[in-house]
Amino acid sequence: MTRRVPRPADLAPLMRFRRFEPNSRKRRLSKAHKISDLRDIAKRRTPKGAFDYTDGAAELELSLARARQAFEDIEFHPAILRDVSQLDTSVEILGGRSALPFGIAPTGFTRMMHAEGERAGASAAGAVGIPFSLSTLGTTSPEGVAEANPDGRNWFQLYMQKNRDASMGLVERAEAAGFDTLLITVDVPAAGARLRDSYNGFSIPPQLTPATVLNAIPRPEWWWNFLTTEPLTFASLSEWDGTIGELLDSLFDPTMTFDDLAWIRDQWKGKVVVKGIQTLDDAKRVVDHGVDGIVLSNHGGRQLDRAPIPFHLLPSVAAELKGKTEVVLDTGIMSGADVVAAIAAGADFTLVGRAYLYGLMAGGREGVDRAIEILRTEIIRTMKLLGVSSVGELNPEHVTQLRRLAPVAADLSSSGGAAGLVANRRRTTA
Repeated sequence: MTRRVPRPADLAPLMRFRRFEPNSRKRRLSKAHKISDLRDIAKRRTPKGAFDYTDGAAELELSLARARQAFEDIEFHPAILRDVSQLDTSVEILGGRSALPFGIAPTGFTRMMHAEGERAGASAAGAVGIPFSLSTLGTTSPEGVAEANPDGRNWFQLYMQKNRDASMGLVERAEAAGFDTLLITVDVPAAGARLRDSYNGFSIPPQLTPATVLNAIPRPEWWWNFLTTEPLTFASLSEWDGTIGELLDSLFDPTMTFDDLAWIRDQWKGKVVVKGIQTLDDAKRVVDHGVDGIVLSNHGGRQLDRAPIPFHLLPSVAAELKGKTEVVLDTGIMSGADVVAAIAAGADFTLVGRAYLYGLMAGGREGVDRAIEILRTEIIRTMKLLGVSSVGELNPEHVTQLRRLAPVAADLSSSGGAAGLVANRRRTTA
């Protein structure tokens, strides 16, 4: 090996420094390459109460952990030597086009995560051409969302409240504002036990206590935005002074039945989707009631802990109902690969909630843009590596669900009593 003294011309290409980005928001968002990176930024910049409300789930948070694990356990089956130079990531869903196979899920109290709130999500969704969903417990009015996303697709999510006139009044406002789809959430006869909120003493609006003041010191931007913008207002109520769990229990109507579903369906002129389906039997029953779509969801693990995993339920529902209704999946999606896996396993569309909120907390509208771009990039890369050039080409042959959890045989007598039960348990965990 011959050595020589480096020449200045050889060193020059190595001495180029990256241009400094003076905008601190752009600078930190440029370092996020996964949704989990946005989560890390969000955690540093958001008060503990608001972050934990977004990040947490019910009780032991097993439902959320299992839903995410289900996506981590997938195995893809790529096809080789396919022309993937041109990709089409668009889908037709509920009577309209979406540029990507996911939309933004409805989330409550969104301006607590960042002062820009639903307006940031709606405008970002409109810019890229995907649907945005406004929650009954949103902190922006239907009219405000329509103003932020005037040319895009807006969906309204309904929690039927004990005050049904108030509920239907919101539905009428959403319809008048041009929302084209109604998502009726049906898994909330009572609020789930969101213990992080209880431990944090998290209330609406956030209260200044010694603990929150101490937590606020390294997060001045959030508090400055919170204190210098319009006070929190809610689409579903004028004010509230208590915990979120108490608020939800005061609002949710535990008497809602399938008859009410039919009645709501008759009130809405656009597409109607039922969100919160967790069994095949319930999926078939709501389709029999004439809805246009269903969302397989356990509410992001925020209601019943140990609830079914939507991704595991998807193949059986798709096999029974594909073509009879449109099947949407949420809960646990944290990457574009998760979106691709859901479509391949039989979903027509997906919704992302926490992934969008992590971006919002990390950087407002620009953070939402970054979250969408991360997911879009991952979808495109995964599709190319699978050898498919359009979303429509994805099918069950592209993905296998590897399960860590499987049911234990119910009949102990056929498996040697307690000894058989132990043996079965060992086999199902293999």
